[in-house]
Amino acid sequence: MARVLMIVSAADALTMRDGTVHPTGFWAEELVVSHRVLREAGHTVEIATPGGRRPTVDQVSLAPEMAGGQEQADGFRAYLEQIDAELSAPLVLSEVDPADYDAFVLPGGHGPMADLVQDPSLGRILSAADRAGRLIAPFCHGPAGLLSAQDDGAFLFAGRRLTAFTNEEELGGGTGENTPWFLETVLREKGAVVETGPAWSSHVVRDANLVTGQNPQSSRAVAEVVLEALGE
Repeated sequence: MARVLMIVSAADALTMRDGTVHPTGFWAEELVVSHRVLREAGHTVEIATPGGRRPTVDQVSLAPEMAGGQEQADGFRAYLEQIDAELSAPLVLSEVDPADYDAFVLPGGHGPMADLVQDPSLGRILSAADRAGRLIAPFCHGPAGLLSAQDDGAFLFAGRRLTAFTNEEELGGGTGENTPWFLETVLREKGAVVETGPAWSSHVVRDANLVTGQNPQSSRAVAEVVLEALGE
């Protein structure tokens, strides 16, 4: 069985375009669904955050209208309670040896736009993982973490095919016009080949060892592609 490192934002706020502070964190569905799929397949899943700080769940993601109904919301809460010990004491990202893991999974929520995007330890881990051909699987806003990885000053994943939370989704159901920066736009500007699917529909792009998903609806599909790739 494989060892998977789930890299989760430790941010609990995002400074918006107008200077206001927007509460955020990780998106419940993304962490819960991917974690559960990978663990139920028999793989070891460990959680790491910047500074080893406990990650914050975005409370909006636990609202029934955002989680897909009360039953879904209750299920997400129950699973987070089940893994509370792991969330309470995550690994310190700066102490992670990427050689210890077969895959790196980065769920979203707006948190990664506040901390993972510029985390030097994450950049080190992703660069080493990519050189070794290890699986890298960010989804929704998780691909913001890819921006931490540089190669001689250039974006490490320039020229690579990927997807991420789209401008359409951000404007239509994310943080709207007040979003401090748009992930799809920045990834394109940095040289990534961004391939988008219909808004709010599962869409996954695999480019060799890089597996990306577009939105929360892609959580299960990303985990399933990771499982498939681990079995190759």
